[in-house]
Amino acid sequence: MSQIPSVNEEPEFILPFDWMSPGESFFLPTLRPAFMVYVVVQLARSAKVKVRVYPATKDGLLGVRVWRL
Repeated sequence: MSQIPSVNEEPEFILPFDWMSPGESFFLPTLRPAFMVYVVVQLARSAKVKVRVYPATKDGLLGVRVWRL
């Protein structure tokens, strides 16, 4: 019998802050966009990178869009 993952479990992402130029963006799919906004902002702060993060949808998927400033 296969296990169905809990909605509380998020996949692990490698955030590409080191490889991004100002003005570039990426999309992170998630079922909890408010929590993902918080996580991305905290990780960007620890990496000393300025970002702008907003909840968004792409191809019908809920997530967040992250722009490097």
